[in-house]
Amino acid sequence: MARRENLARRFWVETALATVSSIMAVVTLISREWIEVVFGVDPDHGNGVLEWALVVGLGLAAATLGLMARVEWRRPHPA
Repeated sequence: MARRENLARRFWVETALATVSSIMAVVTLISREWIEVVFGVDPDHGNGVLEWALVVGLGLAAATLGLMARVEWRRPHPA
């Protein structure tokens, strides 16, 4: 298995982005109005389409980045 000292920076970036994407997807599921509160706009006029698109997009991004990090973790690294 790969050791922490030898892991590429790419692994850590992918892991961090996957974590942030996962957290934002969960936050969007719990509180769908955060976009309106943070940005002060209601782009979908209250029907929730944007929020569901965000949940799907962030979930896909988290899964993709997680798989990319796993590939990097399992890749042989020089000692």
